[in-house]
Amino acid sequence: MQGKIVKGIAGFYYVYVEGAGIYECKAKGALRNQRLKPLVGDMAEISILDEEKKLGNVDKILPRTNELIRPAVANIDMALVIFAAQKPQPNFNLLDRFLCMMEFQHVPVTICFNKLDLISEEEQEELRKIYEPAGYPVIFTSAMEQYQIPELKALLAGKTTAVAGPSGVGKSSLINALQDNIRMETGQISTKIERGKHTTRHSELIPISEHTFIMDTPGFSSMDVPGFEKEDLWTCYPEFVEYEPFCRFQGCSHIHEPDCGVKNALEAGKISKIRYENYVLLYEELKYIRKY
Repeated sequence: MQGKIVKGIAGFYYVYVEGAGIYECKAKGALRNQRLKPLVGDMAEISILDEEKKLGNVDKILPRTNELIRPAVANIDMALVIFAAQKPQPNFNLLDRFLCMMEFQHVPVTICFNKLDLISEEEQEELRKIYEPAGYPVIFTSAMEQYQIPELKALLAGKTTAVAGPSGVGKSSLINALQDNIRMETGQISTKIERGKHTTRHSELIPISEHTFIMDTPGFSSMDVPGFEKEDLWTCYPEFVEYEPFCRFQGCSHIHEPDCGVKNALEAGKISKIRYENYVLLYEELKYIRKY
């Protein structure tokens, strides 16, 4: 039997099998011998020990399409980062951190600004202007008014999506709105894996429709992803890549050097000033992390 690992905690793995429910499993010794640790998001082959109690073993981990370091999950198709359009005001530095981490790990990102009812059309357009030129799809929602929820569901259909965002942005309300149609099923899952007790520390997949999962991802403020150096940072800003060939110096940091293609594009208004300022702050932070 095959299923998807939706949560792992204290050596137990909770495997969701469509049409059958959740099985509480332990990893077989063979996996430990291979030093292969199951991850949330893994597709797994399981053997049933007790159908009534829904107990089993994880026998085999199927090949992964990707494996993220932070958060430690597998087979993610997309990341959805949720910020409030207002109350609280978007923290663009935190948003850019997350975008850089996902770029470095080659995961496509969609940006969702919730609480659309609190901003004007002009403010909405200003937010679009920061991120759409960088190649990020931007969607505006209102969990309170159920605005754009069907469109968001369509965007997630058939994918496993990591959902991230700071507290107070309406992330929980949006996640609840996305799973309205399968309340009973998610209720059963919540009971089985005690959702809510460990939400700040553990990643967990929630099935919202057939072949469609979302994962509430805890914490993404740290830039300390193994292998991520300050020299990699500009490559994680998609809008910089177009202008980098026009830099006079090879290995240009796009901060202090003269005749820099990126800085020229910034002056010409082709790159967002907010994005560039965050780039400089993150570059300095990475320099500090690696130095000490």
